[in-house]
Amino acid sequence: MLSGAALVAVGGFLSYSIGSGLFSTRLDQVLSDSSRSVSEVQNTFSASSATDEVGLQSLMNSIVPTLESSTTSEPRRVALLRSPGQSTTQILQSPISLDLDTSVIPEDLRVMVRKTPGKVVFQSVTLPVVNGEHPAVVVGAQIEVPIAGLYELYLVYDLVSAQQTLDFVQSTLFFGGVILIILIGGVAYYVTTRLVTPVRVAVEAAEELAAGALEKRLTEKGQDIIANLARSFNSMAASIEGQIGTLNKLSKMQQRFVSDVSHELRTPLTTIKLSVAILDQQRDELPENAIRSLDTLQSQLTRFEALLGDLLEISRYDAGAVTAEFEMSDINGIVGLALSHIEPLAQARSCQLVADIPAGPVLAEVDARRIERVIRNLLSNAIEHGEGKPIEVAVGESDTAVAITITDHGIGMTRNELDRVFDRFWRADPARKRTVGGTGLGLAIATEDTNLHNGWLQATAKPNEGSTFRLTLPRRQGVLFTQSPLPLGSKKSTSKKEAKA
Repeated sequence: MLSGAALVAVGGFLSYSIGSGLFSTRLDQVLSDSSRSVSEVQNTFSASSATDEVGLQSLMNSIVPTLESSTTSEPRRVALLRSPGQSTTQILQSPISLDLDTSVIPEDLRVMVRKTPGKVVFQSVTLPVVNGEHPAVVVGAQIEVPIAGLYELYLVYDLVSAQQTLDFVQSTLFFGGVILIILIGGVAYYVTTRLVTPVRVAVEAAEELAAGALEKRLTEKGQDIIANLARSFNSMAASIEGQIGTLNKLSKMQQRFVSDVSHELRTPLTTIKLSVAILDQQRDELPENAIRSLDTLQSQLTRFEALLGDLLEISRYDAGAVTAEFEMSDINGIVGLALSHIEPLAQARSCQLVADIPAGPVLAEVDARRIERVIRNLLSNAIEHGEGKPIEVAVGESDTAVAITITDHGIGMTRNELDRVFDRFWRADPARKRTVGGTGLGLAIATEDTNLHNGWLQATAKPNEGSTFRLTLPRRQGVLFTQSPLPLGSKKSTSKKEAKA
């Protein structure tokens, strides 16, 4: 298309230049020939000794055939017309070529001839012929005829030969341009086949590689840039395959380690629990310092048991052994159950729980136990970082989704902390004393539970302003949703930082 546009522009320019050159050259010939003919006619009349009407008319009638036959190029037509507005009594007939229609002589040209005596003027016109029209030039000049007064000599030149030459040149340019476009198209097809096709194959291979086909390779042929591209791609693919293989191996080892450790710890944990239970039964017989040590042991044992439970849950997710028990449940009831479980902790931290729950049931197809655990983890996290300020819990629904938001007004998080908040074993401030006693796996397990429901778990926060977590779930499994029923973050702020699990 670009080559075609360039050829059209160049062809148009050449056609215009050639046409202008042909017309300019022919016009110069016409004006030179006309000036010579006008001078000859004027000299003929000036040198004539005829004084009567018959002699002058005979002389005037001989002018037309003489001028018609004196041209060496295309035939020209001649008209010798009397200038209007003269008072002389001697009026002669105006000789005109047989095939000339005087209507082709423009009136404004006649006016110009009368206004510029002694000068040759011209104008381009179209000459009607049997098969259409020909371009032509009319040249005029004023002639003084003795006794008869002023006449106007008009020479009409047919430019059909110049037009035919221009038509031939234009047709040659057109067909030459068509042939050149075909050649350019062939060359472009050859070049794109040689260059673009290997690039397209490389793109398809890269897409397959990104989709997980790590064994995908390109064919290496020759020593050109395409072959270098193929070798570089194959080297990159081999490196990625090796690194991903190493990471997968390490991941499997880590998952197996977590699974083995969590299972191996169950037996000693059970033994310790039995021993602590026996000691607790003999609490009255123990000294005061031993009772304090027993209480500490019981609290740490409870925390250790929670950590072990979380490790077992994560290992089940890693092993792909988790299945959900979906059934239609009331989200309001699940939120209420989580609030009742977390209420003692909130009271201990002097933290008020504020719930905004719609009237009537909010039904969704979920695993109630897992969703209640997610909400409880989010509430525990809010209480831990809420600095005793009120915790806001809201429930919303739409035709395709339900949502729960939990907002605190505590220490909040930075952008970097927000990006890692759902990572395993990660804590915003490891040096900070944890009063709730979490394991660092609560949000990671909540993320896995959310993904099991094909939902969203998102967070937004600002330092020293608090955090908001939003859980969005489909009303029925398999139903797609594109928007959450509740906004993410406080309504007072419109520029929150967000993270999505």
